[in-house]
Amino acid sequence: MMNRLDRALVWFRRDLRVEDQAALYAACKSAQAVFCLFVLDQEILDALPRNDRRVGFILDTLCALDAQIRRICPGGGLIVRYGRATELVPQVAAELAAQAVFTNHDDEPAALRRDAQVAQRLSTFACAWHSFKDHVIFERSELLTGAGKPYGVFTPYKNAWLRKVDAFYLRAYPVNRYQGALAPTPLAQGVPAPTEIGFEPDSVNPAVLGGSEGAKRLFVDFLDRIDAYAQARDYPAVKGPSYLSVHLRFGTISIRQLAREAWARMQAGVRGAEVWLSELIWRDFYHQVMHHHPHAMAAAWRPEYDAIQWEQGPHADALFAAWCEGRTGYPLIDSAMRQLNSSGYMHNRLRMVTASFLVKDLGLDWRRGERYFAEKLLDFDLAANNGGWQWAASSGCDAQPWFRIFNPVTQSEKFDAQGRFIKRYLPHLSALPDRLVHAPWLAKPLELQACGLTLGADYPWPIVRHDEARAQTLARYAVVKTRAIPD
Repeated sequence: MMNRLDRALVWFRRDLRVEDQAALYAACKSAQAVFCLFVLDQEILDALPRNDRRVGFILDTLCALDAQIRRICPGGGLIVRYGRATELVPQVAAELAAQAVFTNHDDEPAALRRDAQVAQRLSTFACAWHSFKDHVIFERSELLTGAGKPYGVFTPYKNAWLRKVDAFYLRAYPVNRYQGALAPTPLAQGVPAPTEIGFEPDSVNPAVLGGSEGAKRLFVDFLDRIDAYAQARDYPAVKGPSYLSVHLRFGTISIRQLAREAWARMQAGVRGAEVWLSELIWRDFYHQVMHHHPHAMAAAWRPEYDAIQWEQGPHADALFAAWCEGRTGYPLIDSAMRQLNSSGYMHNRLRMVTASFLVKDLGLDWRRGERYFAEKLLDFDLAANNGGWQWAASSGCDAQPWFRIFNPVTQSEKFDAQGRFIKRYLPHLSALPDRLVHAPWLAKPLELQACGLTLGADYPWPIVRHDEARAQTLARYAVVKTRAIPD
């Protein structure tokens, strides 16, 4: 049977791989000649700091993707353009005389507006727009309550997810069967260096290997440890997490492959796989929240929580700066923030603890922290980041209760008992005994002297007292706690 299209263009976004890629599969199956495009979109890049690590990761990954395509199709490759996607995608499609553009869904509000503009411009020269689910297992309205409404509580959503999932939803798209449709093109001129698009050359983080190869190595390594995941994942000094979040964010590995492996091992009774699959389901949950409640990407999902009076003014700004820079006087908070600032990564438990500290110890608007994480996290994902921050602030879907406030000292004692993580990022506290590394201000003067440590000089005094801050938070939230909360 003849293919229905002569020429098609695949626009890569957060799906930077050749294997099991929905849009690429559909294009190769539907067209005789397929071309591949990635746009370094100025609408996104212009707002980023010039040393943004994500840019380095993306460029490394694009180089790997380009090489993969060239191995499949000599004379081909990835077409990479720098500019505005709303202009460049239609322009390249027209240049190639493509009859259709294939891409995968991106449900972020700004992305939906962008895609609508691109589709409209393509229609002016009869170029079709085809978009596919690829980033999650279940999206949009695929899972609804019995009343036909989106879920607002995770556990019922998870149960519905597990009831519906089967081999059909987890199957891989066999791109290799049709990859012969990938066509050579002189438009594929390689990937620009960071400096060519206005970024610093050291924006690449050598510790994070981009591309599908980097994702595969991490996945293989994690499968050797997955049995212990349920216990190990909470301890920041332990190699417990999968470390695949950045690869999920940019699609260098398929969510179907990860969920399929986790689901199979859960069926075999592996507890670690069951817990990890639950984390992947949280990711789907937050993406369906974003689809059904786009207002929550900028405001509280529970509108009554927008009435909270956050700390403001110069004092609030000073507190925020201390939090950002790891100068709060609480070692677990400070070491977590220093991990983020130095690497672009933060352990998941520490994301919850630092977020709770900003909101419920410092009394600062959760959106300030959300924006800071959005700037610093290599794996930043709008739906997950927003969901996590609103969980900590008690303003989101199935969030922690407003009166639940993490104690940064007890969290430290429980999850970093010997202070191994703390001492990695705050080496000047290394001489403190384990019982004091979580709260140096409790040390006696002679103990501090023996360690060569002067509080206020070598390490700050706590910027707030947790018990006092907790009382202030309870009073702050009390003004909204009796208001009606949506299901």
